[in-house]
Amino acid sequence: MQHKRLVIDANILIRAVLGHRVRYLIEHYCGSVAFYTAEANAAEAEIYLSTELMTKHNLSESIWRPVYAGILNTVQVIADDILIELESKAKSRISSRDVNDWPAVAAALLLDCPVWTEDKDFFGAGIATWTTATVELYLADI
Repeated sequence: MQHKRLVIDANILIRAVLGHRVRYLIEHYCGSVAFYTAEANAAEAEIYLSTELMTKHNLSESIWRPVYAGILNTVQVIADDILIELESKAKSRISSRDVNDWPAVAAALLLDCPVWTEDKDFFGAGIATWTTATVELYLADI
């Protein structure tokens, strides 16, 4: 039974593909925590993985794409057309830092839950944030 919700930012999706810790945390806690990501964040992560990160990390698409697909099977993707209703509110909270981060803010507002991110632009946006270094405190506290 899932008691908690957590929005995952694009950089966390990328870390889940490239590393082990984030993927482990998502897989380990998916039975008790509902993970969400904005459709725009899933697309952003896929673009970075298929372009500069694939080259930088010398990754074959046949390697990273199945891993990414597996992560997206665990994470619920919130459609852009649902989040668009919260766009102006989300942008007003994040605009002084990086207005392009509004989809994750909108998802957090919609679900009334924190965001898991390594992006410091979320700080001061009026939503709780967790980094990978501390997120297990949130995930394990059931």
